[in-house]
Amino acid sequence: MFPPLPPPPPAPATAQPTQPTQTQQAQQPQPQPYYTPYPYYYPPFFMPFPPYPRTPEEELEFLEDYREDLEDELSAIQEELEEVRKRIEELKKVVGERGG
Repeated sequence: MFPPLPPPPPAPATAQPTQPTQTQQAQQPQPQPYYTPYPYYYPPFFMPFPPYPRTPEEELEFLEDYREDLEDELSAIQEELEEVRKRIEELKKVVGERGG
């Protein structure tokens, strides 16, 4: 189930004539669009059930494919983590040169 979105901000209360003049229209601030911190909600990943029971061979093939996908994702995360560690070391050197 999706979490509820926050309600839109209340409209500003203004006591102005029903038909403002052109100068008043130009001076009025434009209303800001409604902003949500996360424009899209992505539900957590889940493996949907197949429409029919799988055979053991199909289940094994599915699980092997899933394992390969997870291994690919893990290797990509490990590479990104290594890049972050290198960047941290570079920044430590720069801070050390400036501070010392």
